[in-house]
Amino acid sequence: MRKETLERIRRFTVERNWNQFHTPANLAKSISIEANELLECFQWSDTDFDLEHVKEELADVLVYCVGMLDSLNLDADLIVNDKISKNEIKYPVEKAYGNANKYDKL
Repeated sequence: MRKETLERIRRFTVERNWNQFHTPANLAKSISIEANELLECFQWSDTDFDLEHVKEELADVLVYCVGMLDSLNLDADLIVNDKISKNEIKYPVEKAYGNANKYDKL
């Protein structure tokens, strides 16, 4: 995420005195709530959805994720790459290619 975007999210929160509500637990709850609102966009159809509504809900998820990263002083690139490294071990290409099973069922 660009620095300008992070600063805008921070400014938005500070201007409204919302940092007091942005505990890791509250942010995790908000991520889940917004992710479910995103899922609701696809409730009745996998293909017939309102892209603008999807973008808004996805943005809400991302804003809360960025807030959580910021509140915990985490680096998104670092934690994503750490997780992908673990997933590469759990899902080796030769077993997982074209297979949607969980790692313990490969």
